[in-house]
Amino acid sequence: MKTMNALKNFIENFKLFFQGATDFKGRAYELLQTEARIEMDNFLLICYSDLLGIPLPISYYTLELLPYLNDEINDWDKRMMNRKSVWEERWADYDLDP
Repeated sequence: MKTMNALKNFIENFKLFFQGATDFKGRAYELLQTEARIEMDNFLLICYSDLLGIPLPISYYTLELLPYLNDEINDWDKRMMNRKSVWEERWADYDLDP
């Protein structure tokens, strides 16, 4: 009886492993991309919040990062200005209604 339960658990875990490893719909990849984009937006918000009118005492030091992040700043600025509700965006990432 004990070995039968252990075998069932092993088979179930084996199925779940391959289900996650062969995610052909790409849902896991989409979630990782979304989380990476959100983390980058948060990083840019911390570094360049003065572009949005939020005073930042260390803006002198963050200017050194500007040449490396120049391409992303324009898109980030548009995304931050067009945000309606942060909560709705976060719930929508996981296909949930607030």
